[in-house]
Amino acid sequence: MAATREQIYSALFALVSAAGAFTTKSRKIKHWTEVRPAEMPAIYQLQKAEIFENAARGIPSRKYYYLDLFVYAYSPNNADTPSIQLNSLLDAIEAALAPDYTGNQTLGGLVSHCWIKGTIETDEGVLGQTAVAIIPIEILVNI
Repeated sequence: MAATREQIYSALFALVSAAGAFTTKSRKIKHWTEVRPAEMPAIYQLQKAEIFENAARGIPSRKYYYLDLFVYAYSPNNADTPSIQLNSLLDAIEAALAPDYTGNQTLGGLVSHCWIKGTIETDEGVLGQTAVAIIPIEILVNI
């Protein structure tokens, strides 16, 4: 039986939220201006879209899930850039999503592949003490 959406999204969140020393972990997003410094670093998961590609007869259709991970980091010291902490969190998430022995990240066998796809948007906190990254994730569901 194929994995449910909730099993897939829960598995991804468990994987990435355990990757770094996050104080706040949630699948209910908050804007970074609503997150107090004591609640950072923080990670949020936002479901965005699902795309179904119907294939030719005899070839399985493909199903993709798209979501964003929002990562917030805070530096209490005005002399330090919060991107220093943000960079280590991004490295940890990237490592967590690295392919397994099959060459794919399957979220424990639930999906065909899960990876970072696209541009990671960042604000390193140049004008403040909070750094933000938005990480685009693509999941190929069909196995």
